[in-house]
Amino acid sequence: MTRTLWYRQQTQVLDWVKYPWASRNNLRLNRTKSKELIFIRQKCGQSSQPPPPCPDIERVGCAKVLGITLNDRLSATDHVNNLLTSCSSLLYVMRVLRGHGISTESLHDVFRATILTKITYCLPAWSGLCSASDPAKLDSFLNRCKRLGFRDNFIPTISDIFSNADDSLFKSDFEK
Repeated sequence: MTRTLWYRQQTQVLDWVKYPWASRNNLRLNRTKSKELIFIRQKCGQSSQPPPPCPDIERVGCAKVLGITLNDRLSATDHVNNLLTSCSSLLYVMRVLRGHGISTESLHDVFRATILTKITYCLPAWSGLCSASDPAKLDSFLNRCKRLGFRDNFIPTISDIFSNADDSLFKSDFEK
């Protein structure tokens, strides 16, 4: 495909999104807020050339969509790293709460309501994209929380949490 043909097709798609589809759905395409994320399939020894960028739309290597960080390699490593950074900052809040005399049971409730909820948010959407080291990082973080006394002993490992989330998603799909 030549560059001019690709550019013409890209412009036609954007014009279709901008005018008929957007007006029919009472929406407007804001090109300054739009981002282009191209997913690249890495083959052994081959490098694929991405198409030329769209006019007026910024091309990015990763984007946060509904709270999940997507990257151009379709891996969850960036999301897991962002998640661990965010949850690590919540550990400071947990330490402050413990310093103010909150009970251990209440501390466990706060852990489940904040940190565990943050980890399990949209879990079936990104757990399949994890590399082998990502669950190990999350397990290490959960073990650190257990060692610090923020989590109780009844929370399963991250691989069990992954499979429970997948099972509940598929069960809810089959019940409809």
